[in-house]
Amino acid sequence: MNVPALRSPNAALVLDLLRTAGEDGISRLELAERTALTPQAVSKITARLRSEGLATEAGHRASTGGKPRTVLRLVPTAGYAVGVHLDRDELTTLLTDLAGTVAARRTRALDLGEGAGPVLDAVAEEVAAVLAGFAAPGAHSGCGRDVGPGADLASGPRPGHVRDSASGPRPGPGADLAPGPHPDHVRDYAPGPRPGRAQDSAPGPLPPPVLGVGVAMPGPLDHRAGVPGRVTGFPEWDGHPVREELARRLGLPVVLDKDTNAAALGLAVRPAAPSSFAYVHLGTGLGAGLVLGGAPLRGDRTGAGELGHQTVQLDGPACDCGGRGCLEVLCLAAVARGDEAEAARILGAGAANVVRLLDIDEVLLGGRLVLAAPEVFAGGVREVLAGLGLTAPVRVAGDRDAVAEGAAWLVLAPLFGGGSVSRSA
Repeated sequence: MNVPALRSPNAALVLDLLRTAGEDGISRLELAERTALTPQAVSKITARLRSEGLATEAGHRASTGGKPRTVLRLVPTAGYAVGVHLDRDELTTLLTDLAGTVAARRTRALDLGEGAGPVLDAVAEEVAAVLAGFAAPGAHSGCGRDVGPGADLASGPRPGHVRDSASGPRPGPGADLAPGPHPDHVRDYAPGPRPGRAQDSAPGPLPPPVLGVGVAMPGPLDHRAGVPGRVTGFPEWDGHPVREELARRLGLPVVLDKDTNAAALGLAVRPAAPSSFAYVHLGTGLGAGLVLGGAPLRGDRTGAGELGHQTVQLDGPACDCGGRGCLEVLCLAAVARGDEAEAARILGAGAANVVRLLDIDEVLLGGRLVLAAPEVFAGGVREVLAGLGLTAPVRVAGDRDAVAEGAAWLVLAPLFGGGSVSRSA
């Protein structure tokens, strides 16, 4: 997929409207009305999008006068993104199309404490396997299928052979682009070493056109540099060039961000998403992803949303971050005791602080511990907020793959004009 047309912010805006219109599509006249562009400009942009295979006609709609209006829609299969959730004890890798629909998924147990070398080996293997599984004959017959461990990597495509489609508006002012070609440059990415293979075999089925790989992992980290900091409980990751190393191994653009930021981005791009919300994630750790005015709030050092390390009990139990009485250590201790109601109450105290501080519209809950008892956690957090006179709605919004899907949106969002972060190829 060639994407020079997408360098225009107006093209990205039109493409995003096609995305949110879904299968029903949208007419050129509606596009002009909603973008304030002239009909001539819209016609020119949509013609380019169609020539690039990103848009297609989807029938006609009755007109109040004159000939019926031609309806256009996004072609989701024109491109794909890989999303990786690198958790403390598990690795989830999935492939989504341009609409964010999951096409293939893999998961495996993992120990983040094994160190960067073995863990990044596993990430490279899983990315290669999910692409190989999707490209295999018959793999396109169903969406969202699990490609189980043990997929034959030898017969599948090497990630480095995937044509690059990574493009979209350049990251906003202040984004520090990593050395190397800008993502807007359209080229074939040089093949890199294939995980688990000494040399290439005969070419296999063509892989999907992949824009890049989004990786979400626990923080703290620097999303611009693509480097983790002292991950709570795993200080050995501090300063490791995760993004650069994975990009070199895969031959694809890579974006790195915090797990909660990725999940929040994935929720923010959904139609009818609230314009400001906190995504509160309780899994192997506790954190929050913040969205204000429809845009993720990361902070200059990717430090926004470190909800789990908010002190709520002076002289409380020690936390691996070096502090005491942190929300995370108290909440996880309550879960370990089997007292989910108390954990929900503690989580509610943290959520209330966020609502008071940022005056957000809604609190969204997710993470494996929340999903294991959604009514308990949603009800508990809601009760705490109500008791303090806070009216922000509370609901469970994340599913099991919310972080991995959000990681894919780290790659996709710039294509549609939002969520830009630096990436490397």
